[in-house]
Amino acid sequence: MTDDLGLFEEEPERRERPRKPRTGATARPAKPDRRRLKLVVVGLVVLLILGGGAWYGYRFISDIGGYDDFAGSGETDVVVEVEGGDSTATIANRLKDAGVVASSKAFISAAATDTRVRSVQPGYYVMRTKISGADAVAKIVDPESRVGNLQIRAGTQLDDIASGETITPGVLTLISKASCAKLNGQEVCVSVEDLRKVAETADMTALGVPDWAVADASRAEPKHRFEGLVMPDVYEVKPGTSAEEVWKKLLADSAARLQSIGMPGLADSTGFTPYQVLVMASLVQREAIEADFAKVSRVTYNRLAQSMNLQYDSTVNYVLDRPDIRTRSEDRAKAGPYNTYAGPGLPPTPIAAVSREALEAAAKPAEGTWLYFVRCQKDGTSCFADTLPEHNANIKLADENDAY
Repeated sequence: MTDDLGLFEEEPERRERPRKPRTGATARPAKPDRRRLKLVVVGLVVLLILGGGAWYGYRFISDIGGYDDFAGSGETDVVVEVEGGDSTATIANRLKDAGVVASSKAFISAAATDTRVRSVQPGYYVMRTKISGADAVAKIVDPESRVGNLQIRAGTQLDDIASGETITPGVLTLISKASCAKLNGQEVCVSVEDLRKVAETADMTALGVPDWAVADASRAEPKHRFEGLVMPDVYEVKPGTSAEEVWKKLLADSAARLQSIGMPGLADSTGFTPYQVLVMASLVQREAIEADFAKVSRVTYNRLAQSMNLQYDSTVNYVLDRPDIRTRSEDRAKAGPYNTYAGPGLPPTPIAAVSREALEAAAKPAEGTWLYFVRCQKDGTSCFADTLPEHNANIKLADENDAY
């Protein structure tokens, strides 16, 4: 029996026709295989985790593992420099390079339990080669290991000064003492004689004397030409080096200090050369206390402007290596380039190491018309005068106060 409507007839098999790819703005990109992409991402993450873990594991094992270290009392003495700003790691590397420790880690590990390492000052230290990190730490923090420290005070001159039985060491003696150290059982020093010979004969430019000082200093008597060229300060002298190398480093360091103060430009508005300002600063340094520097500087300018002899006792006593405030009549009668009683103008060189304060006072004197001064108080204070009668009254006051 059949249905007229054909509802029960079997439908023919449907066949999927291939779809034509869409073109233009309505085209859809093919879908990526998300599952495969996820697997790739997960794999990469795992590899990164494993790689990082291996790296940190290696670092951990390396840190807790052994490191090269020496044992024993060491072999030879060596001088090592610690520079300003050096960290513990930097010091460790310097010691490693000098053969003191077998590895930087040996020093760093030992230093971790000794906080004194953080207080090690810039300078030179006598160390031993081939010692353990712990021994290296103990040695570098030992005050006896520090060598080469040089302190130059304002007013110090090249040669020693004698006052009765008291000898005040000059720059040459101070440098020589600072250069001393015991290395491998022997005392090594640069002698005063060697330092003096270099100062008197070596090429000043080659040694590092500032250009603005070379011409004037070269014209001076050889024994005085380095006077005033080493600024008052703290310096480091490496034991075991030659006199020439010592001078090179000192003059370079001092030149940098002079430049930091403003030399040679500091003299631009004075009417004098930078070297002449340095000379005036040394007179100010030796003639007065700091409170009177600028006034003494003005007296110097005023006397030079009027072609008056400076009549400074400090210049007369300079060549006599005496620190006395007053001079003897027989000394004032002796002719010579440093006798400012006998001749006009400035002495040929500075007469001492000058401080920043003295140099600034020489470049910028106080305002005033003074032509005379005398130390009139026991604390070193001077009394200033415009006329000779006023000055004589101040001298009488100085005698009454026993200012000398």
